[in-house]
Amino acid sequence: MDAPFVFGKIASAENFTDRNDETLRLVQNFKSSVNTIIISPRRWGKSSLVEHASRLASRNNREIRFCMVDLNNVRTEEHFYEYYATAVMRSSFTRAKELLENTTRLLGRFMPSVTFSPGHGTTFSLSMDWKEVMRTPDDILDLPQKIGNERKKKIVVCIDEFQNISAFTDPLGFQKKLRSHWQRHNMVSYCLYGSKRHMMIDVFASPSMPFYKFGDIIFLEKIAAGDWIPYIRRRFSATGKRIGAEDARLITELTDCHPYYVQQLARQAWLRTGTECSRDVIRRAFDDLVLQMSMLFHTLTDSLSNTQVNFLHAMLSGEEKFSAQDTAIKFGLGTPGNVTKIKNALVSREVIDMAGGRPCFLDPVYRAWLARYYFRIAE
Repeated sequence: MDAPFVFGKIASAENFTDRNDETLRLVQNFKSSVNTIIISPRRWGKSSLVEHASRLASRNNREIRFCMVDLNNVRTEEHFYEYYATAVMRSSFTRAKELLENTTRLLGRFMPSVTFSPGHGTTFSLSMDWKEVMRTPDDILDLPQKIGNERKKKIVVCIDEFQNISAFTDPLGFQKKLRSHWQRHNMVSYCLYGSKRHMMIDVFASPSMPFYKFGDIIFLEKIAAGDWIPYIRRRFSATGKRIGAEDARLITELTDCHPYYVQQLARQAWLRTGTECSRDVIRRAFDDLVLQMSMLFHTLTDSLSNTQVNFLHAMLSGEEKFSAQDTAIKFGLGTPGNVTKIKNALVSREVIDMAGGRPCFLDPVYRAWLARYYFRIAE
């Protein structure tokens, strides 16, 4: 019997839970050609939400097409154009002959080289003359608009890990180039999201940036315990096992409702359950999860500066006024200006986030590991 909880990959169908309001908002944006930006920390379910909403929006609607672009391994502007053109063509034309003919017709001046890999799920890859692409990339940036006009279809381009464009040689210039093209497209809308929240906020929420007010910004929140609990119980029940409401709540408390870890801990508890899950089973599963991550957490902690580690120690010790003289002396944080630098560095490293002006850990399992095994703070 397969475990009924999914983490580390796209959650769909019965594995997708809640996000009803966000789903409705996203589906309406897709159908109305409204650009959307989704901002949240990593592993909070952005990709699953976009996939789920795209399926709902395209159900019984032949007038809308989705193009999924993942920039996870894209680090240069040149690579972006190649990968972007490949994704647009692949989502627009499904047959090999049709793909080849339209690639030649639409991108011919870039002297494209097309490769097909036959077999189950034929793959299509594209390479082009870099010099010509970089000289005038307009045809590539306008490619979905042209295809949408020709085929009389709305196209939604969904770009994951969008913040990776910040690694390009001239990120600001590239953003200006994208905005100048995309804001004129009436057959195409864009859904942009990524795993580094602070970078996404810099790109889309700053008045000085080209993408300011580009579209509807959705700040994705955690799924509440009240939504997780019935989901966990339902998934247990579907496989002939039981878990009480308070035990399901314990899973959400230990993981701080973090979507990835809720699914992972629920899975580990399910695997250890015969018929009835108990609090002891859940706590043992969580202890094992913390220890499983130990090597990764050691590596992360060793990469931090002494003052950054000291700041995390102060957080776990319940301190709130980090710039106060007694706190700074006790934990070796330095001057108030240095405290600000420490916070910014930890936010940039995605170790902490600032919620309501207060720092909080992004990873609840890392927080537990630090408290138990690194600082040995009594719980």
